[in-house]
Order: sequence, then C-alpha cells, then structure tokens
Amino acid sequence: MVYIAIIVGCVIGALIGNFAPIISYTYSEYLAIAIVAALDTIFGGVVASIKKNFDMGVFISGFLGNAILSILLTYLGARLNVDIYLAAIFVFVGRIFFNLGVIRRYYLEKCTNFFKAKKSKKTEKAKWDIFRRQYYKNITVLLQKYNN
Repeated sequence: MVYIAIIVGCVIGALIGNFAPIISYTYSEYLAIAIVAALDTIFGGVVASIKKNFDMGVFISGFLGNAILSILLTYLGARLNVDIYLAAIFVFVGRIFFNLGVIRRYYLEKCTNFFKAKKSKKTEKAKWDIFRRQYYKNITVLLQKYNN
C-alpha cells in the first residue's frame, strides 16, 4: 500500500512539474531545499516500511515539518546574508545516503538469502538422489545374492 502511494505521488508530482511554470532564480534555493527535505522524508518512510514500523502520521508530519523547517532556514539565511541552507542540505543529503545504504543492505541480504535457499534446495535434492541410487544399488546386490 505504501509503495502504491509513493508511485502515485511521484506520477502526480511529475505531471504537476511538467505543466507548472518555470521557477524564478529568486525562489530556486527554497525549492531545492524543499525537494531535498521531501526526498529525505520519502527515503526515511521506505526504511520505516522495511523495518515494519511505518506510521502515516509520522511520515506526513515529517514531510511537512522537514520542508517547512528547511524553507524557514533558507529564508533566515537569506535575511542574514548567510548560506544556512547549505547546512540543511548537508544534513538531509547525509540522511538520504544513510537511508539508501539501509535499503541497499536490506535488498542485498534478501537476494543473498533467496539464492542461498535455492542453492541449498539443489544440494539437498542431489544428496537424496545419491542416497536413492545407493539404496537401489544395495537392494539390487542383495537380490542378486539371494537369487544365487
């Protein structure tokens, strides 16, 4: 369900972005920091979903809270003539990479376990085949001795 919501949100965002007017240079810093904050929240939601503790209320409050806080930091930095938004970008991008690492490790472990299980089933089948062949061979030898 969460993945469907993410995909629908991405499609709606792409459609809105395709038909929206071009953002002026004045607001580009605000938009950039808001997008990075939103991406951080999305990847955090995916990690929470993987860990089975996803909560929609926490996700939406984090999404709005991160975006608003980062925009306010950017605005404050513009008023003070200090690039405070760079600190927010640094933190959000660090968290994005951390969350991507968690997601990558989860799916890598899942694939590794799948292939190990598949391989163990093959070796188990091969062991049973060897056992069956030896069993039939022993029975054949016994029957030949009994018939002689």
